[in-house]
Amino acid sequence: MKRRIYYYDTDTSGAVYHANYLKYLEETRSEYLEERGLTVKGLLERGVGFAVRRQEMEYKFPALYGDVLDIKAWVKEFTPYRIVFAYTIHNQDGKLIGKAETDLVCVGRDLKLIELPAEIKQALERE
Repeated sequence: MKRRIYYYDTDTSGAVYHANYLKYLEETRSEYLEERGLTVKGLLERGVGFAVRRQEMEYKFPALYGDVLDIKAWVKEFTPYRIVFAYTIHNQDGKLIGKAETDLVCVGRDLKLIELPAEIKQALERE
């Protein structure tokens, strides 16, 4: 996913505020699923959601106002109840900005753990 950095993404130093990377990772996960025919909205309408169990972010170099980030995501592992996404973030010059992992659990409307639906497992198994 390509993501341009705007002024509102940055802090007073002109670098991306650290918590904004979590938004970029969420956007990238959503696009990853959509590329495989799964929409977050469609899953939520069927009572299937995801909760972040664990989030790691390793910051290597600051992204700055005006940069264009290239965020790559892939599924590192999945179990019947979890998906672990891994990411790399590079700027337009190929400089590594950061690496991250998001460990998600599948939950129902009541936020209780549920098994990943078959269509999600099938989409992930095709990778």
